[in-house]
Amino acid sequence: MKKKVLPILIATIWISLSEFARNSILLHNYWIDHYHGLGITFPEEPINGAVWGIWSLFYAIGIFIISQRFSLLQTTFLSWFVGFVFMWLVIGNMGVLPFGILPFAIPLSLLEAFIATLIIRKLSMTEK
Repeated sequence: MKKKVLPILIATIWISLSEFARNSILLHNYWIDHYHGLGITFPEEPINGAVWGIWSLFYAIGIFIISQRFSLLQTTFLSWFVGFVFMWLVIGNMGVLPFGILPFAIPLSLLEAFIATLIIRKLSMTEK
């Protein structure tokens, strides 16, 4: 149990911190300005943070599951694709994605996925 729960919890913390730093500190003004231009308010209520915490947990669980079958780099790219590319397609389609963030968000989200995968692999002692 320790080799499953602990890696997922630590990866969840890393993902949550990474998401917060990227979206609430580094890219915050991009989000605020884009939403203002749409005539809506950027969702920053505590409930939104809680939902992102749940997303981080599910993302970490997904990375853990994928890592059981694939290598470090395969897991990184597959989990990044499923976690981020799919999300950006959806929110881009809804018109709420500020495309100007992507030059920053793409490498930072890849780093987030890589470190989360590394945490999970090292703490769960996955051999692949």
